[in-house]
Amino acid sequence: MRTEVQVMAKAWSRWQDWAEVVVGALVLLSPLVVETTAGAMWTMIVLGALIAVDGLASLANPGMVYGEWFQIALGALLFISPWVMGYSDLSGASWVSWIGGVLTAAAGAMALPLANAAHGGRAHGGGRVAGTA
Repeated sequence: MRTEVQVMAKAWSRWQDWAEVVVGALVLLSPLVVETTAGAMWTMIVLGALIAVDGLASLANPGMVYGEWFQIALGALLFISPWVMGYSDLSGASWVSWIGGVLTAAAGAMALPLANAAHGGRAHGGGRVAGTA
């Protein structure tokens, strides 16, 4: 019987990485539907693209632990970007950034134990991830 870790270590199978791709794409496309400034628009386009591309890279290589840490960092950057880039007065763009940042960081954090297990080779040996039964 295959364990959760074995299934989640298979390429293109982790829901967390798919969530990162979807969130990244939504953030990337959101300037089409929310009011932005030039700085807000490019911040959302660049961070959204980086989130989506890193999610795809993590899907292709589930043992890439640094990809999950990168997602967490990108989520934090997206979350603080309305204040840093000066568009916190634009409620639509700000909420997209805040919600997208939290979801990205959370998905990366949830995938981190699975990526560690896949990286360590324990995924094929029936090992378990901390916090799973």
